[in-house]
Amino acid sequence: MTAPLLQVEQLSKRFGGFIALDTVELSVAEGERVGLIGPNGSGKSTLVNCITGTLRNEAGSVTFAGEKMDGLIAHQRTRRGLARSFQLPRPFMSMSIAENIRVPLLYTVAARAGHHVSHGELEDRCHELLSLVALEAKGSQYPRDLTQVEMRKLELARAMAADPKLLIADESMAGLSHSEIEDIVALLIKMNEAGVTIIMIEHIMRAVMSFSQRLVVLVSGKKIADGKPDDVIKDQEVVGAYLGT
Repeated sequence: MTAPLLQVEQLSKRFGGFIALDTVELSVAEGERVGLIGPNGSGKSTLVNCITGTLRNEAGSVTFAGEKMDGLIAHQRTRRGLARSFQLPRPFMSMSIAENIRVPLLYTVAARAGHHVSHGELEDRCHELLSLVALEAKGSQYPRDLTQVEMRKLELARAMAADPKLLIADESMAGLSHSEIEDIVALLIKMNEAGVTIIMIEHIMRAVMSFSQRLVVLVSGKKIADGKPDDVIKDQEVVGAYLGT
């Protein structure tokens, strides 16, 4: 049996006396599209922060591509192919759109051991990523010139510029219209078809259901469901968590 790309084992995190994660188990296979859902305060962001190295978990372990991530800080994990986008886009406002893409190309991809990126290769990849998110005509403009959905696309392009094996997309559709949500879902599926494994965290259930091959549910720091989306949303514990029944 092929080992999972991501393996989270018995992961626990406390903030003082508050248990944010309670022995969470999660495995993600290479090439999968996984939806991660749960009510506000369920531990989704804490789980992502522990996986990506922004937070340090008190117990349990994270293994990525066969390597233990425990003890590695965020940029070290990113250089190993574990990237994320943020719910609130964080571009460099004083840099052009293209320059925002070049930063992770230079400081993540080119910084990997034994990896050299020529100027021509960097520019080609930058153009490719801008084209992927339909921003190639705006490369010389600045983030302040973008619409909300274009900012979301830039955030995903910046994450993709790190050349990840696994991308965690954190609420990439908040505040978007129905058609814009469809655009982002289509973009994430296109990234997945290009070989990137994706975990999508989202509250918009129509987006989750159209994107996910598997659905994982967190409630109060515990995983309560993990399986096919159509089965998971019918689970009585999941229904109760969302409807309070």
